[in-house]
Amino acid sequence: MSKKVIVIGSGFSGLSAACYLAKSGCDVTVLEKHDSVGGRARKYEKNGFTFDMGPSWYWMPDVFEKFFADFGKKVSDYYELERLSPSYRVYFSDGPIDIPSDINDMYQLFESIETGSAEKLKQFLKEAEYKYQVGMNDLVYKPGLSLTEFMNADFLKGVFKLDVFNSISSHIRKLFKNPKLVQLLEFPVLFLGALPQNTPALYSLMNYADIVGGTWYPKGGMVQIVYAMQKLAIELGVKFEFNVDVNKINVQQSKVSQLVSNKTFTDFDAVVSSADYHFTEQLLEKSYRNYSDKYWQSRKMAPSSLIFYLGVNKRLPNLLHHNLLFDEDFEVHAKEIYTTPKWPTNPLIYVNCTSLTDKTVAPEGNETVFVLIPIAPDLVESDEVKNHDFDLVIKRIEKHIGISFKDNIVFRRDYAGSDFIKDYNSFKGNAYGLANTLSQTAILKPKLINKKVKNLFYTGQLTVPGPGVPPSLISGKLVANQVQNTL
Repeated sequence: MSKKVIVIGSGFSGLSAACYLAKSGCDVTVLEKHDSVGGRARKYEKNGFTFDMGPSWYWMPDVFEKFFADFGKKVSDYYELERLSPSYRVYFSDGPIDIPSDINDMYQLFESIETGSAEKLKQFLKEAEYKYQVGMNDLVYKPGLSLTEFMNADFLKGVFKLDVFNSISSHIRKLFKNPKLVQLLEFPVLFLGALPQNTPALYSLMNYADIVGGTWYPKGGMVQIVYAMQKLAIELGVKFEFNVDVNKINVQQSKVSQLVSNKTFTDFDAVVSSADYHFTEQLLEKSYRNYSDKYWQSRKMAPSSLIFYLGVNKRLPNLLHHNLLFDEDFEVHAKEIYTTPKWPTNPLIYVNCTSLTDKTVAPEGNETVFVLIPIAPDLVESDEVKNHDFDLVIKRIEKHIGISFKDNIVFRRDYAGSDFIKDYNSFKGNAYGLANTLSQTAILKPKLINKKVKNLFYTGQLTVPGPGVPPSLISGKLVANQVQNTL
């Protein structure tokens, strides 16, 4: 008789875990708080405008291919990918730079900004390729339960090449002096985890993913990945129950005995929570939790976000699909996120305009625009602050693209830390999990398994391997392996 497993949450890690568990022969049911799949990657539609609510960058296409290949499938069986060219646009104070998708054009771009930097970029990417191959094909597939996972000759021989004890900030600055080049190479870690000087140089693998792997778009939006995974899960026999908000986990004899929501679930052999790890812990009596309140308060969190979802009733041809406004001081904004948390004075800004690539996401002649400001987690919000930041970012975007459009905004929805808490039970309203610091890497992350409750497991961005869509897919696989080893 097949073992019954309940997965809490249908974000990327939850869907991944459900698929792997079903493939192994488990009878899997996914409980989802909302009325649709996706978690942070849900779709939001209003007045003909369609938004990906969360992730919008499709990097590391090889990880998605590996996921579907594990089930005898291909990405193309479910959705169509388009490589963006240029990959994205960066607005500096003196004008924009388009980041080319062709690697040789990238070398030429670097050389045009700083003499000799093309050869240095080749060296940088060669080292980053090694980190990517080892990191994404080996390190991220370790469950992070014991140091012995890393005690093999090949890893120990190559550990210094992985640059885990050097910061990415110093690594980049040894090769490049021009501030623009430094900012271009530092932005992936700044937006996704920690100050560059506190992030291991291992994470230059992100630069390899960006520059060599490319920036892609799944036609129909990032939600198409979610739909693909749900379809695969259903093909594997997974069942879904929506509008189920689990609010209590009861334990008897060191095992989860009940999940309490608007109804009570008792018929299962194991539970995997892809909900926020901290939130899941609060559903347990204190004696059954892996980590104390003191532990969680000591964690360094990645940023939260202030997001504006906008419908604009005119075309904005001077934008690209992805746009970064680096026209203000990089270091000041970083400190306002990580060092002295406060609402940013002159923030860096990310602008996504999917309707320039995909005509299905906005009414004809209109644009769907997503504007994001990285902010410190746990900030106190107010309409006054959000309106101030809205006016600020619109003025800056209008200045750079040479088009006024504030009066053409026919739809606006604000989304910030309190919304992350309300919708996803996000610890301190974070958007990206734990900061990618050395002290929060691999075995130093919260564990996949509950050490006190034999049949309770965790997956998602607050455990291994970490934040981001590709790591979430891998996290689901890792936790499924742990469940199978236990049942």
